[in-house]
Amino acid sequence: MAWRVGVDVGGTFTDLAALDEATGTVRLEKVPTTPADQSVGVVVGLTALSDRHGVAPAAVTFLGHGTTVCINAVLERKGARTGLVTTQGMRDLLELRRQIRDDLYDLQADAPEPVVRRDLRREVPERTLADGRAAQRLDLDAARSAIGALVAQGVEALAVCFLHSYVNPAHERAVADLVRRDFPGLYLSVSSDVLPEFREFERLSTTVMNAYVGPVMTRYLGLFEERVAALGVGARPLILQSNGGVATVDQVRQRPVATMASGPSAGVTGAAYLASRAGHPRIITFDMGGTSTDVDVVEPGVPLTASMKTYHGYPVKLAMLDVDSIGAGGGSLAWIDPGGFLRVGPESAGADPGPAAYGRGGESPTVTDANLILGRLDADYFLGGAMRLDRDRAAQAIERGIARPLKLSVTDAALGVVKVVDAHMASAIRLRTVERGRDPRDFTLVAFGGAGPMHACAVAGLLGIPRVLVPPSPGVLCALGLLVTDVRTEVSRTVLLRTDRTTTAELGAIFTDLESRAAEWVRRGGLSAEQVVLTRSIEMRYARQNHELAVEVGRRPTPSDLARRFHRAHRRAFGYASPDEPTELVTFGVAVTLPVVRPAITVTPEPGDPVRGTRPVYFEATKGFVDTPVLERDRLGPSDSLAGPAIVEQIDCTTVIAPGQTAVVDDHGNLVIDVVRE
Repeated sequence: MAWRVGVDVGGTFTDLAALDEATGTVRLEKVPTTPADQSVGVVVGLTALSDRHGVAPAAVTFLGHGTTVCINAVLERKGARTGLVTTQGMRDLLELRRQIRDDLYDLQADAPEPVVRRDLRREVPERTLADGRAAQRLDLDAARSAIGALVAQGVEALAVCFLHSYVNPAHERAVADLVRRDFPGLYLSVSSDVLPEFREFERLSTTVMNAYVGPVMTRYLGLFEERVAALGVGARPLILQSNGGVATVDQVRQRPVATMASGPSAGVTGAAYLASRAGHPRIITFDMGGTSTDVDVVEPGVPLTASMKTYHGYPVKLAMLDVDSIGAGGGSLAWIDPGGFLRVGPESAGADPGPAAYGRGGESPTVTDANLILGRLDADYFLGGAMRLDRDRAAQAIERGIARPLKLSVTDAALGVVKVVDAHMASAIRLRTVERGRDPRDFTLVAFGGAGPMHACAVAGLLGIPRVLVPPSPGVLCALGLLVTDVRTEVSRTVLLRTDRTTTAELGAIFTDLESRAAEWVRRGGLSAEQVVLTRSIEMRYARQNHELAVEVGRRPTPSDLARRFHRAHRRAFGYASPDEPTELVTFGVAVTLPVVRPAITVTPEPGDPVRGTRPVYFEATKGFVDTPVLERDRLGPSDSLAGPAIVEQIDCTTVIAPGQTAVVDDHGNLVIDVVRE
């Protein structure tokens, strides 16, 4: 028997999904996350899969892992002590940035603190011009002296970023050779390897971020590999990246910043796959976990991507899924602001101590506590009965923190917490749809994460979204998504050219160079070159524009064909095109994909009556508690239908169906809910 296993580490729980390759049967586990060392929780989960479901470690043929180590290091300011070597005169670029103010009228707004202190930045005499010519040769002795001084100051990682090295990387390569020879203990991040593209600040920021998280991620990956190997897992682990693809551990060690959005990406991939199978190509993904909610748009069947995201105020310019995250989850803290208004998040109770209902010392009210008070959660059936919730502690926390200050009953205070967090999440979706020209009524909301299906119908009602799709295993969809994720990376290079002054031969030479780099990435990863698919693209713009638009190109692009493709793409994106205007080629890219075989996931309902009983649940539409049927999701099969109010429970989450709403189980085991406004 062979098993494919996906492991996703969240802020509160570590989720695992194991798929029997022969039968398509899925086995699930959910264990508390171990923030100090995430690999401990991973091993606990793998052991539970073995002990409870017979998923023997030696039988695991695929192990995919989504991790939040990288983003946590940045958000918690726990990255490595990092040094920077840069061109003379460019020492302060991290502070100078682009002089764009996020708060235009706030004269007291502080700029984000750089991840590299000023005294850990060194300038080196050298200068390369924009055309690649060396205007000043590199002073290698000065570079050696500067790096030695940084090592004496205790840096663990070194970022190297010289002006215009994306055109001519010779000076950076010389410094890299020096570091590897004379300072082998340093983690090295070189801009011409990490991001050989123009725009100095974004390239510098991405390179520095890569250095900052490099040692942290390297240590974690070492522990992860050790523990997994000691358990007897024979499969070579693969790590999820921000672009929605996986890469080998060695490949991630070289560019760990590519995992900055590792956590949310697998859920989007899994949701897109399952929804597309079920006939819903246009979806909004709604992943609500214990700490945050992640939102993305998929149309038609393809997740939207972004070329850059900002973390702790600093941009990371790499291909990634365009996921927006907000601080709203089951563990989000509810609090009263100085003006006397109820707020929820972004602070979270996390996995330890967790919500008050966990009974682990948490005393502040959370969304989970509110849902327990409203009857949405069963205190005796949380995580399928593996964990018991304490309703009295939840009530005390809400009474003390919310109800008493606002002079409300505990029930009304709990309802207020839920309504505030629902409105917060609806605003995040509105930002991704209405404010970007998309009508949410044209989409299906795919709800997953441990808390997503509990809030999805209310959020959909606020936005007019007509239906909600809840996958068979929504609480662990991120882990399940890892089982349908391709191996993927992108290589790029900026070469500024006027389209009408470029030859087909020049285009071919640039792509040949990129594909050579792609082949080296595949070779270092020990991947099968015969199965790799290469996709070419070029970021283009009209002359004198300052923003580019990515255009996918064929194997033998000609300049005239590229111009036509760009005009069409510009019209689709912005509603107009200017065919008489000259266009420019800016950044050339090659996407490397090693497709995985999509597993045939089967969902077989267990025999028996799905109705477990009833319990009082509060709904705003009824203005009070209503005896509500409670059903077991595992006993619901295709074509089964139900009418709200209803609660559907399973080991990984709870789905709330409000009065007046109806639901049916489709042929793929998805619960599809027709939404009405409460």
